[in-house]
Amino acid sequence: MKNAIPTLGYPTRTAACVALEAEGLTSAQIGARVGIPATTVAALLCSARRFSDARSAPDACKSVHFPIRLLQQLQPAARKRRVSRETLAWMIVERVAEDDLIDAVLDDGGEQ
Repeated sequence: MKNAIPTLGYPTRTAACVALEAEGLTSAQIGARVGIPATTVAALLCSARRFSDARSAPDACKSVHFPIRLLQQLQPAARKRRVSRETLAWMIVERVAEDDLIDAVLDDGGEQ
């Protein structure tokens, strides 16, 4: 890699983040160890998943942008959980989708 930054004995920050995540650390904990924001950790992990051998895996990442006012509303809950606002938003969306709660959350009967 052209701009690889060796970190914690790993050849890159991404490799360090992937290894620490495999140990069960959260993005916030990984960021504290590596010395980068949790949002950067999340981006590095997403990139690692996207370009891994399983490129067509269902865990492939896409960018989603949330309005700043929504992220500001999530700040207290994110702080309580020690994650970034963006990570909390992602966790909420993932839980709603995986637990098939879309209709329950929207309460619109599936209508547009």
